[in-house]
Amino acid sequence: MTYAAVVVGARAAGSPTAMLLARQGHRVLLVDRATFPSDVLSTHLLHVPAMAYLRRWGLLDRVVATGAPPLERFTMDFGPFVIAGPPPSFDGAQHAYCVRRTLLDKILVDAAREAGVEVRENFTVDGLLRDADGRVTGVHGPDGPVKARIVIGADGLRSVVARETGAGTYDATPSLTACYYAYYRSVSGLGAEIYQLGDRAVVVFPTNDNLACVFVACPIAQFHAFRDDVEGNYLEAIGRVPELAARVAAGERVERIRGTASVPNFFRESHGPGWTLVGDAGYHKDPCMASGITDAFVCAQLLADAIHSGLTGERELDEAVASYVATRDDRFRPALQLACQLASMEPPPADMAELLATIAADPAESTRFFGVLQGSTPIPEYFDPANIGRIMSGR
Repeated sequence: MTYAAVVVGARAAGSPTAMLLARQGHRVLLVDRATFPSDVLSTHLLHVPAMAYLRRWGLLDRVVATGAPPLERFTMDFGPFVIAGPPPSFDGAQHAYCVRRTLLDKILVDAAREAGVEVRENFTVDGLLRDADGRVTGVHGPDGPVKARIVIGADGLRSVVARETGAGTYDATPSLTACYYAYYRSVSGLGAEIYQLGDRAVVVFPTNDNLACVFVACPIAQFHAFRDDVEGNYLEAIGRVPELAARVAAGERVERIRGTASVPNFFRESHGPGWTLVGDAGYHKDPCMASGITDAFVCAQLLADAIHSGLTGERELDEAVASYVATRDDRFRPALQLACQLASMEPPPADMAELLATIAADPAESTRFFGVLQGSTPIPEYFDPANIGRIMSGR
């Protein structure tokens, strides 16, 4: 048996890609070395555009039914000024949500299965099949070879598909931050909170079961010092925000502190004869914008549409996949650059600080600004000199 596609990795990028291909009538195998439900390191924020994709795919109600509260308001506290307000609605969706990955990923896997995808959990890919010309023709699995017209690597930062194809990176910046987070009961405030504290950033996202994800980032140069006393340094950063520190002290931490310093920023070569990459496998950036899942959904839709056109003969398959990668890069290169700027934790230049303070003083402009961070407003469009002139003229 030869599948139209084998998708390696069944989380935020892989399951939607598989689901969409199956809904278009293709025979798809979706594999993952994990079983579901299971957790994974993640900021797990679904920006408003991500909710719009779930709505388009018929999955919005399932995600809302998990009980995570809608994030009706975002607050970015820079110290001298605070940008606060609701993010803009997008394509029928109004609010962001922060949904635990144990719940979200299971919903996505189940949706793929319901679409007709063959799902195999606890499946480790040992390598790739190739023909005499070097074209990828499938994967080596625990029960032997599995053939497919295309292999899709949706298996994250340490993608086996990327490794086996020798995919290199470009537009790359090494890790700029180290990140730690834990879950607390009875700590949630009003919506999402982001505190920029110089050499620390602290973020609070209300999530399922009356819990809040409390996230701390430090510059990568301070990683080893931070790691020497994770608990103490984590709480010290939170302590710089007295009102939040009081909530944390009165709340209950329900899980251990988890963290990583492996948050590189890059595009990865994401296509070749018979293979492609999607999600974090092909495009990864610092979590300071918390947009990994949103970006994965966008890429899943773009890639599924491209592969469908190739499988049906509308275009040559490799050409269609190459077009997807070019579209992805054009769309997300500004976000990659902005993430690196924010993750550097350098004070904004005087003109940028003046712009941000002007935005903070205007509720309507604050909402438009959050559209930039959530991906519904193109970054070059917002920071175009003409638009900056419009903002500054309203001081």
